[in-house]
Amino acid sequence: MERVHLSGQPGQTPRSGKSKKRGLIWVIFLVLIVAVTGYAVWRASLPAPFQRQGGKGKGKGGGTGRFAGLGPVPVVVAKTARAPIPVYLNGLGNVTAYYTVTVKSRVDGQLMKVDFNEGDFVKEGQVILEIDPRPFQVQLEMAQGTLAHDQALLDNSKVDLERYKQLLQTNAIPKQQLDTQVALVAQYEGTIKQDIANIDNAKLQLTYAKITAPITGVLGLRQVDPGNIVHAADANGMIVITQLQPIAVLFTIPEDTLPQVTQKLRAGAHLPADAYNRDNSKKIASGMLVTLDNQIDNTTGTSKLKAVFDNTDNALFPQQFVNIRLLVDTLPNQLVVPNVAIQNGQQGTFVYVVDDDSNVHLKTVKVGIATDTVSDILSGLSDGDRVVVDGTDRLIDGALVRVRKAGELENPPDFNPGGGNGFKKGNGNFKKGNGNFKKRGGNFQNGQGGGAPQ
Repeated sequence: MERVHLSGQPGQTPRSGKSKKRGLIWVIFLVLIVAVTGYAVWRASLPAPFQRQGGKGKGKGGGTGRFAGLGPVPVVVAKTARAPIPVYLNGLGNVTAYYTVTVKSRVDGQLMKVDFNEGDFVKEGQVILEIDPRPFQVQLEMAQGTLAHDQALLDNSKVDLERYKQLLQTNAIPKQQLDTQVALVAQYEGTIKQDIANIDNAKLQLTYAKITAPITGVLGLRQVDPGNIVHAADANGMIVITQLQPIAVLFTIPEDTLPQVTQKLRAGAHLPADAYNRDNSKKIASGMLVTLDNQIDNTTGTSKLKAVFDNTDNALFPQQFVNIRLLVDTLPNQLVVPNVAIQNGQQGTFVYVVDDDSNVHLKTVKVGIATDTVSDILSGLSDGDRVVVDGTDRLIDGALVRVRKAGELENPPDFNPGGGNGFKKGNGNFKKGNGNFKKRGGNFQNGQGGGAPQ
């Protein structure tokens, strides 16, 4: 007998495809129900302050706006103070050696010896190179021999001069012969002076054969190797010495600020200058301004100045790029606030000031010179005003605040904003145990700050 199927076709299970689709739909529907239920439970478990979002009116905590339900906003304040404000001029600088000397030979000869290592620190007068001294020693001995010869001729002519003087008294010789002998003595004396000069010149050439450091500094790379013939007329030197202690920095400032510097220099003031690294994150050295250029660069509108640094730790090196901060003046007894208190908005520059009733007020201010930590307030604040330095991102004009100390938690464990609504110590929704959420004695109540107590 042939089996009859409900689908009307033999060998096929009825409605198998529809059953699978229907099961998948039920699974998705159950997942959605679980998700919505879980969100509702989590939402109901939140304390009352977090459930009330927005609202333009004041909440029980006295705040306004979107933080009304959270009570007073915790902030850190600082009082305005009086302090001196330094006036700095900033400029871009380039480190240069205080002295730079290219050492050259002053005589011709063969380089015999190099008495240094490249990069050594040498002192003034120290022998660093030696040229073959033998030719100059020979010249010295020749000059000394000539002097001895001419000295003997001079001595003999002087003896003859004394004889002629005695003979002239007896009219044994004519006076012309005596005069001739006097001139001959003078001639030999001139020759002796020339011989002495030749000896001194030979000694000088012998001295030049030993090349000494003309300044105290650091040696560069050697340009000539031992064994080469060097000449006094060579264009390139044998070694370069740079003086690094002290060291100079050439920097520029805008021409509009130049009068502040010139007035101080003419008055005999010594202006301190600090050198900072490329990103101004670290001070490298401190020095003094020594002079300024005699003209302004009309292509850049800047003036070039020179500062000198002791550089005892060799922190500065030639051709190094640095930022210079030049102290030109100090303003005494200025009204200052921390930099973090200064805010910028559509109103311009402003600060939040806390009054005696713990309400904040937005006050626009005019800021003068700003240092690394404080700003000079030219107008808008008075002595003793309390300005907000932390927590300004949650403030609006007229908001109620709670002053806390720096480093203190914004909401301590026993803090109860809004007079009863909020977090209370020991009333949390999470119970330590198996790690799951557990409802404590009843349903979650909106605005109760947690489950019912055990």
